[in-house]
Amino acid sequence: MAQERDIKYVGKTFSDFRQQLIDYSKNYFPDTYNDFSPTSPGMMFMEMASYVGDVLSFYQDIQLQETFLQYAQEPGNLYNLAYMMGYRPKVSTAATVELTVEQVVPAISGSGQYIPNYSHAVTISENAILQSTTNPPVLFLVDNKVNFTFSSSYDPTQVSIYATTGNIVTEFLLQKKVKATSAEIKTTTVTITSPERFKTITVQDSNILGVLDVVDNNGAGETWYEVPYLGQDTIFIDQSNSGGSDSNLVPYVLQLQKVPRRFVTRFTSTGDLQVQFGAGTSGQSDSIITPDPTNVGLGQQFPVSRIDKAYDPSNFMFTGAYGLAPSNTVLRIRYLVGGGVESNVPSDTITTIISAPRSATIQTGFENRIQFTNPASANGGKDGDNSDELRENSLKAYSEQLRAVTKEDYVIRTLSLPAKFGSVAKAYVIQDQLSSTKSATDNIVDGNPLSLSLFVLAYDNNKKLTTASSTLRSNLSKYLSQYKLITDAINIKEAFIVNIGVRYDIVILPNFTGRDVLLSCTQALQDYFKIEKWSINQSINISALYTLLDRVKGVQTVQNIEIDNKVGGNYSQYGYDVKGATKNNIVYPSYDPCIFEIKFPDTDIVGRVTSL
Repeated sequence: MAQERDIKYVGKTFSDFRQQLIDYSKNYFPDTYNDFSPTSPGMMFMEMASYVGDVLSFYQDIQLQETFLQYAQEPGNLYNLAYMMGYRPKVSTAATVELTVEQVVPAISGSGQYIPNYSHAVTISENAILQSTTNPPVLFLVDNKVNFTFSSSYDPTQVSIYATTGNIVTEFLLQKKVKATSAEIKTTTVTITSPERFKTITVQDSNILGVLDVVDNNGAGETWYEVPYLGQDTIFIDQSNSGGSDSNLVPYVLQLQKVPRRFVTRFTSTGDLQVQFGAGTSGQSDSIITPDPTNVGLGQQFPVSRIDKAYDPSNFMFTGAYGLAPSNTVLRIRYLVGGGVESNVPSDTITTIISAPRSATIQTGFENRIQFTNPASANGGKDGDNSDELRENSLKAYSEQLRAVTKEDYVIRTLSLPAKFGSVAKAYVIQDQLSSTKSATDNIVDGNPLSLSLFVLAYDNNKKLTTASSTLRSNLSKYLSQYKLITDAINIKEAFIVNIGVRYDIVILPNFTGRDVLLSCTQALQDYFKIEKWSINQSINISALYTLLDRVKGVQTVQNIEIDNKVGGNYSQYGYDVKGATKNNIVYPSYDPCIFEIKFPDTDIVGRVTSL
């Protein structure tokens, strides 16, 4: 069985075994046996033994090969190795799309102008079900609720006039953007009697995307929460920030909740989904037990008899440290199925509303004037991971490890805070600097290698930079606490906002209109200084601005470009010496982390046409 193998543990083939048996016979039995011709009976037995050795060597190599992610071929082994590396395989990938949601509301008169009557504006619940007009039709779920009464920088409500009678505005059109996923909700129920340690339920279906929720149907309605692994006993939850002073910027407060009722999910290589619960069988939930000498060893069959017994600090009570096991209940499991290549539907096809529960302060029929559409096509849908994708994604997941280690890790993790907990616009991390409180000049005398300064800025409702509110900072602190190393300390601080303006002089080519060329130059500068493209402590290269304007059609020469500071009033309170910070045509930021922002591009960028 001479065959190429990725792993050669023994390193011997049929020919190697055969030659070794021949050499062994010649060395130890030279007089007893010396007929090594291919037709001799002795060679027959040697070749049979060589064959058996080759087969055993082959299967030994294959077994060893299946323990290496790079060489494993069996789907079951690949899935096990992927989970060990921290990657969750996909048996199907759903398509995603951005939908436009529109509602018509009546107008009311106020302060001498017409405004929308938001009493008729609806709130559409999450998981609204839509259907495409394609053949076959594809179902889509709306990811988040749609609240037409709320508007912020991350969830703006666009308002336009919809209908008029003479000079009177009668109706307005409210418009929002929302994400949707190609998925369908299915339900299965499981009856559980006596508790079982690490109870595992298998959900058999095709194209399973994941579990939506698990709830007890025994009257109590207890919810079970999904966690990455059973040893994790806390999850993130959101609570409405309706009473907060910054609720218009941060609609939800992030909280950590201890969850004794928890489960994990795991896909098998056949596409089935396994739901596994914890091992706790104590009648008392570990979430309400405070560690003290009276409950050490609670849940053991025999009481503590030795004071030197070893205990796991995470499970000193022997109860539900890995979650409670369900018992005497009926579990309702809702899960999502869908995805695949067929879920990539064209634009303007997701228009049919199957189910969209909505609520409004006033019920007069306007709550039904809702329309969904997808201006762009849905994409991203594909089949599950193949062998090569499993390997590459597993290696990638292993390097990520869901931990923030480097400065770049903290920046990315900060910017990934869900927008409903506050819009973190910019983030910048440096090693924390310790200052001497006794020095008259407050010189920097030391640095803490385990402490980081995280400078953040947020967006206001007009997508202008502003300082992070107290609720946003609190949410960010709780969010990062689950990913930072235990030895790291993070000080969340505010970066400085430096508002600037740009003035430029150009000479235009003959046969070009000065107004049109100026408009093109201003638009080029507005695009260059879009705040989404700028980061904290980024310098301004004036030479690059000269090159940018030189490339505008109709510009002959750029004579002058000046950057000036805008301070006070509607601008930032912090002044900045732009001229003193400019060297070799580069405007450098301050030592304290700051960011340059053109707050009002329509008025802060001014150009004029001059002559040579």
